[in-house]
Amino acid sequence: MKKLEDYVRTIPDFPEPGIMFRDVTSVLQDADGLHLAIDEMEKLVSDLDFDVIAGPESRGFIFGTPLAYNLHKPFVLIRKKGKLPCETVSIDYDLEYGKATIEMHKDSVKKGQKVLIVDDLIATGGTTEAMIKLVESLGGEVVGVCVLMELEGLKGRDKIKGYRLDSAIKYPGK
Repeated sequence: MKKLEDYVRTIPDFPEPGIMFRDVTSVLQDADGLHLAIDEMEKLVSDLDFDVIAGPESRGFIFGTPLAYNLHKPFVLIRKKGKLPCETVSIDYDLEYGKATIEMHKDSVKKGQKVLIVDDLIATGGTTEAMIKLVESLGGEVVGVCVLMELEGLKGRDKIKGYRLDSAIKYPGK
């Protein structure tokens, strides 16, 4: 039986020399890989009490929605600026080479709701930190973050100290 790591394609020197790119598309393109990924992520949060799952476009949608479906929880979208049709709240944050803005509908998380954030990856932690702040600005309580892959060498976990982080796969380097 294959392990989840066996479904992740590694591409050396992408997008620049020295980087080992961990490609999630190879997990998605294999029915067994996708099934295993969702099952493993569900196991990671099986002891966690939460009301709603939130995830960023696009890969947070891919992993968060099946989890929400399996666990009978609502799924809340976190999107890039200008993509949501109703009244939103937003946060600006730094990327490795610039800035970005993410948004949520103002009514997507109710005050006091316990929120699980789901994404494909945590690297430097900037996007995850911004998502936590965004959920909390709506009065939600982030009780955990669950990702398929964690690039431990980039120390994203350090940026979200005090929050539970579960990762199905941990890679030591970049």
